[in-house]
Amino acid sequence: MKFIKSDDLKLGMRLAKPIYNRDGVMLYERNSKLTRQGIVSIQNFGLIGVYILEPAEPVPPMSADDIEFERFQAMSIFTIREILDAVTKQREAKGMYQFANQIIRRYGSLNHKISFVQNLRSNEDYVYKHSLNTAILCAMISHKLHMEFKQQLDIVVAAILHDVGSLLIPPHIRRKRKNEITQEDEKKIRTYHYAAVQLIDNDYDLDPEIKRTVKGIINALHQTNGDDAATYKSLNIDILKVAYAYDSLTAMNFEEEPASEIEAVRILLDPEQGFDPEVVTALIQSINILQPGVCVEFTNGDKGLVVSANDEDVLAPEVLSFRTNVIYNMADPAVTAEVQIRDIMKTMDNRYVMDTELLKSYEGRTVHMGEKLTHKNY
Repeated sequence: MKFIKSDDLKLGMRLAKPIYNRDGVMLYERNSKLTRQGIVSIQNFGLIGVYILEPAEPVPPMSADDIEFERFQAMSIFTIREILDAVTKQREAKGMYQFANQIIRRYGSLNHKISFVQNLRSNEDYVYKHSLNTAILCAMISHKLHMEFKQQLDIVVAAILHDVGSLLIPPHIRRKRKNEITQEDEKKIRTYHYAAVQLIDNDYDLDPEIKRTVKGIINALHQTNGDDAATYKSLNIDILKVAYAYDSLTAMNFEEEPASEIEAVRILLDPEQGFDPEVVTALIQSINILQPGVCVEFTNGDKGLVVSANDEDVLAPEVLSFRTNVIYNMADPAVTAEVQIRDIMKTMDNRYVMDTELLKSYEGRTVHMGEKLTHKNY
């Protein structure tokens, strides 16, 4: 499975994930071959890109949890859009608490891990889908940290609201790539996020803890320095930071290919990044990272299949090497002294890349079976 930007799609490519329209109706199923009309539709939807199956790759199996998670994402986007649009217009966000409660019922009480299936995003719905996924992650993390329902509700509502400032930014600035953002743009962006802090502060219906959390995370992410947000710290903010980072790293974006789950976890586990280790552990306990069936690449160039997960250290499973047919226990220091897991395998295509320049040097020359070519021959 590979992430392909919309401008690079070609006829005959097979979809690895379904595509829904704005009403939540599935337009294209998994394994559908792209037609010219399909490519135009994807581009018209404004999708950043889609996940594509490689030519010889079978359709990955999906569990009942995976299908339900994908369906919930598709259907919930319209609810969260209505909520956030109402907040930006300073109207009552009807149904916000009921929606947060629904997220907690579905994902804030799970006793097993799920595969965090990323959704397809466009320029128009990126903030809504990011806020939805961040809220889902916060519900799962808070459950693993044994937080009471009121605490869960506060953190999930805060997650729904945490990026409302991005919706205040004018589209012509929001759509710019990082290298196109000027210093003047950065000042304006901070101004809009500070406006979001004031917007939240003036909402008299919001619980004070939710206000403090939203203001704190906006300041932490965008340096707005508004009121007590500059100094306020809490477990809720630590949870939001981890959920925000994980979704941002693994989601499709406008700049580069999304990070794999293992890349994202390594960043979150890096002490220099400043994420709360207990919160990161709670995230790892909530989602599948290197579960059996995942293919990985080793640092020596070999590839393998995860045959047994490691609950103690998610990055150290047992892996069956395709080349040697030997099972490597990545928790064994003697093994990792020789080879480590580089990343999840990004491609199942083992074909060699042809050197076209070398090929041109043979053009126009007849080669007979068994004949040894030398420079004199051509």
